[in-house]
Amino acid sequence: MSEPLETSMDIHEILNHLPHRYPFVLVDRVVSYEIGKEITAIKNVTINEPFFPGHFPYHPVMPGVLIIEAMAQAAAIVSFKTMDSKPSDDSVYYFAGIDKARFKKPVSPGDQLVLNVKIDRILRGIWKYSGQATVDGNVVAEAEFMCILKAIEK
Repeated sequence: MSEPLETSMDIHEILNHLPHRYPFVLVDRVVSYEIGKEITAIKNVTINEPFFPGHFPYHPVMPGVLIIEAMAQAAAIVSFKTMDSKPSDDSVYYFAGIDKARFKKPVSPGDQLVLNVKIDRILRGIWKYSGQATVDGNVVAEAEFMCILKAIEK
């Protein structure tokens, strides 16, 4: 029997389960998650994002790699919840691979990115996910990716 579907995490709880900090936190709210299974999170895209002045000044578009990063951050949150642990200064949560990344529509200031990420498998410390980002119900990006929690060598 799987864990019950949990609902909602505010930014304070997100920061407890995410090793990132401003200006690189790309998850504003968790709508729901199921430990060991999936997460749905939100990134509110605003004109104040630090990348918009340079990407592109006359037609601001959120970089696709940051959409994938937002999916990975949502994945990190559900992964730490699944492990019943929190990020520490002794380890880093790294990308191990990105496959089948597709970008279908541009994401602009004022959009609300809905991030849906599923845990596909966990094998020898490597977590594999499939993710999809939507705006107003339309798919804007999707990818499969792998992440790993690695100890920092000091």
